[in-house]
Amino acid sequence: MSASPLGSYVPGTSALHRVAPGPKLLGLFVFAAVAIAFRTVPSTLVALVIAGALVLSVGLGWRAFGRSSLRFALIGVPLFAFQAWQQGWERGFAVVGTLFALILAASALTASTRVEDLIDTITRVLGPFRRFGAQPERVALAFSLVLRMIPTLLALAQETRTAAQARGLERHPRALMVPLVLRTVSHAQHTGEALHARGIGDD
Repeated sequence: MSASPLGSYVPGTSALHRVAPGPKLLGLFVFAAVAIAFRTVPSTLVALVIAGALVLSVGLGWRAFGRSSLRFALIGVPLFAFQAWQQGWERGFAVVGTLFALILAASALTASTRVEDLIDTITRVLGPFRRFGAQPERVALAFSLVLRMIPTLLALAQETRTAAQARGLERHPRALMVPLVLRTVSHAQHTGEALHARGIGDD
């Protein structure tokens, strides 16, 4: 198995690779809707198992799975602690576990689907809504950018943790969360500027 990062396309012949982009998108939405609707400890465990199996089945590999899990922990652990403090550990586990399951499921989609195919599918599906003023190309691009943000956010979390460790502040939540938020906002701004420079987003 490869060790490609979550969010990257991995060429392959797995069962998920052979499924058309449309059904995969529909499956992702259904999976997300069910996972969010229930959000109990048992249902979250089931969602995590299913999403983890999908990630491994498309060839991302255990190394990428483990590395991304550690990166997600930088966000997930503080979120779990807050939710557990406010509403109990069951709620904390359900919220954080569901979020991670959705990240894994989305990563399985991007690993088994080329970006071009994904954008073409969304554009085609939303085509009939042009008469109502919709812009399918922009929606498709925005959706693909959101999916691609998954590995970027995890990488930013790792960079933030490394920087905090260098200053001996890895155990201070503020030293992790504040720089992570600033890095994320900065990346979003740079992405927007790059798109604007290419004439994307102009009226």
